[in-house]
Amino acid sequence: MSVIAIFASIVILLAVGRFLDWRRLVPESTARILNLIVINVCLPAAILLHAPGLRFGSDLIGLVFIPWAILLVTLVVVWPAARLLRFDRGSTANLLLQVPLGNTSFIGYALIPVLVGASAMRYAVVYDQLGSFLILTTWGLFVVAWFGGGERPNAIRIVRRIVIFPPFIALVVALTIMPADPAPAIKQGLQWLADALLPIVVLALGMQLRLHLPGHHRLPLVIGLVAKLVLMPLVAWGLCAWFQLPAEISLVAIYLTAMPPMMTSGALLSSAGLAPELASALVGYGLVASMITLPLWHWVLNG
Repeated sequence: MSVIAIFASIVILLAVGRFLDWRRLVPESTARILNLIVINVCLPAAILLHAPGLRFGSDLIGLVFIPWAILLVTLVVVWPAARLLRFDRGSTANLLLQVPLGNTSFIGYALIPVLVGASAMRYAVVYDQLGSFLILTTWGLFVVAWFGGGERPNAIRIVRRIVIFPPFIALVVALTIMPADPAPAIKQGLQWLADALLPIVVLALGMQLRLHLPGHHRLPLVIGLVAKLVLMPLVAWGLCAWFQLPAEISLVAIYLTAMPPMMTSGALLSSAGLAPELASALVGYGLVASMITLPLWHWVLNG
């Protein structure tokens, strides 16, 4: 299936998910249940399928460095801009967390095999688990605690969140005891579960899509989306050239950086009462906008 056909399918699935939610044809908890299936079944299956045999070299060190460098650039750019424009604490927290963190697990895992190739999935796992996931469980908890006035995160809480996260457990298994070429029945079962990732994720995203936004959050929304979907992928592109990463790894890094804002970080901000309307809008509008920007990035990188 071509890239254009994949994106057309995503738009259709988004519309189906939105219609199901709009017409109340499914229970309100359906999207949450689908997300739990993705986190506990589909993502671990994809990791067990693609991560075994991965060996860390200088190229992978550069790949892991990129999402952390994106976080640093976000802090340098967003913090002064938020102060200059007098954004409230909720808006600032959203930009500090939503700009560096993309939907690398759900949409990223689903699209990388299409945009780059199936062999590139092992690099997507590295970027996601050692970059996005660790940033969420460290920087994300800090931002929510600092701006939300909650309990400051400590090392024990952070480590516990990491070690009980099913995809991270799958990564440890994949890098230690999982054979690179498992038995055909196991490999086929993992493939079926991994292939279910895209339709399940996009249906759930369609059900959760919310686009309503109060007027005072519109400027933070625009700044956040431009930074997330345009500026940060450009930064990643420059970093890949600086590290002289191979083409396949560079494509993975740029595409994953260009993914729309992470749903989990949006949910974390909303649960803490940090501008929940903006958190939902960044996820919703970001998802819609990425259906334009991701094909454009594909055209630029492969043109």
